[in-house]
Amino acid sequence: MFSRVLIANRGEIAVRVARTCRELGVQAVAVYSDPDSGARHVACADDAVRLPGRTPGDTYLDGAAIICAAHASGAEAVHPGYGFLAEDADFARAVNASGLVWVGPPPEAMESVADKLSARRLAQAAGVPSVPGMLGPATSSADILAFGAEHGYPVAVKAAGGGGGRGLKVVHAPHDADAAFAAARREGRSYFGAETVYVERYLDGPKHMEVQILAPGPDEPMALGVRDCSLQRGYQKLIEESPPPRWADRAPEMSAAGVALSRACGYVNAGTVEFLVDDDGRPYFLEVNARLQVEHTVTEEVNGIDLVACQLRIASGEPLGFPGDVEARGHAIECRVNAEDPAKGFMPSPGVITVYREPAGPGVRIDSGYGAGDTVPDAYDSMVAKVIVWGADRPEARSRMLRALEDFVIEGITTNMGALRALVAHEAFTSGRHTTATLAEEGILGLLEATGGPDAGSPRFVHVDGVPAPLWHPAMAGATSGRTAEEGIVAPMQATVLEVVVRPGDRVEPGQALVVLEAMKMVTTIRAAGGGTVTAVPVRPGEAVAAAQILAVIE
Repeated sequence: MFSRVLIANRGEIAVRVARTCRELGVQAVAVYSDPDSGARHVACADDAVRLPGRTPGDTYLDGAAIICAAHASGAEAVHPGYGFLAEDADFARAVNASGLVWVGPPPEAMESVADKLSARRLAQAAGVPSVPGMLGPATSSADILAFGAEHGYPVAVKAAGGGGGRGLKVVHAPHDADAAFAAARREGRSYFGAETVYVERYLDGPKHMEVQILAPGPDEPMALGVRDCSLQRGYQKLIEESPPPRWADRAPEMSAAGVALSRACGYVNAGTVEFLVDDDGRPYFLEVNARLQVEHTVTEEVNGIDLVACQLRIASGEPLGFPGDVEARGHAIECRVNAEDPAKGFMPSPGVITVYREPAGPGVRIDSGYGAGDTVPDAYDSMVAKVIVWGADRPEARSRMLRALEDFVIEGITTNMGALRALVAHEAFTSGRHTTATLAEEGILGLLEATGGPDAGSPRFVHVDGVPAPLWHPAMAGATSGRTAEEGIVAPMQATVLEVVVRPGDRVEPGQALVVLEAMKMVTTIRAAGGGTVTAVPVRPGEAVAAAQILAVIE
């Protein structure tokens, strides 16, 4: 086993990896940006190296700086966590070339599944069923029209390097094709550095399930069960669980497909093969995540294993420490607690945490990167903590989750915990029939986004099992999309401009989209508060904007 491991990440995943290192007798080395100088993941490590700067590009995405930090600290290996550089094959290759050990899959395996077209071809060769779609790139909107004429609508236009819903546009009718093709290419270039897109059949409201793969060697992949990750907002997962409450009888089929695909690409270490399951229970390959997943915790709870420890043992050449056949028991659920405001379209709400009290009790686990007095920065994603519960069965796990969310106290920032409680208590979730479309189709988002306005004087509530759950915090009510300063429409928070929808001279109506922003990995559309003519748009795609910076002027 290694003596020192550098953790190339931040927040709760860096804390989680550091704790496992301590249990294994391995010293953990943290890296940190200037906003994270007092962060929990730094305090949990045995050593820490500063990465000067504030933005991800200057710090956690600077591969050369991280490799230098690893060598300077005496680390022998690099664990990437998830996000940032975790699926960057070039970075993994550079880590290995520098004499360090990459705690993850081989770069060649990462490359074979990183490109969605390559992964689709690999799945086809391995006999893994995929959603009907192109195996080559779409060169124009004519390809979309041809595919739609053959397979019907809706169809999905997807960036080949995409994931998490980024670079994905749905075409409901032929007249949508031109705009979808242009938008998918634009997002692909912005997020993944490549404009390549392809087309596949769009499954409306499927189950989203995934198989946890653990491979000590390229010919030794094993499946550690199936997770249901269907409860999502805008392709971002909110609640995950294992085993799946519906279509569990198809789990062996998905597990076998995941193992076959893993073997076909020579996969080693931990990874996830994701599937969409239609109304008839048929699974279709979606993508491979060549890293640890956020929701790996529910697999750990039902199987009684530590996946990070497994990753480190595989990378160091040690045996896993448990037999290949693991017997799952009970049921586990995870909720992602984010610094965001459901009352305003889940807008990010960074700030200082003034009160922080974690829940406890049987079957409750909290993975968090924050505590009282910590600042949730606006430069990174909005996740504050993960609440994970285990129960002997799903009803017990669900009851424990409701109690844990009620007991979890976070003040000073707005979080989505009231919304999570409402979702866990909703009939669609309790019955297990929820799909990726449930939040939008059943009016739940309308409930969660309802607000009494900045002058309401008290929080808005829903009732969960008879207990009032606040959905918003009045102190944050001024930070709304499209708010108008004397000079024009301004950004509600520090963000990056993803898309500029209008041009000077355009006539707009109230509620019309003007600019699309991304902050803390959340996308926010800024809309016109009233009608008029656009006279100026002083921002461009890719530009970083500050809170209260003018985005558009309408007269």
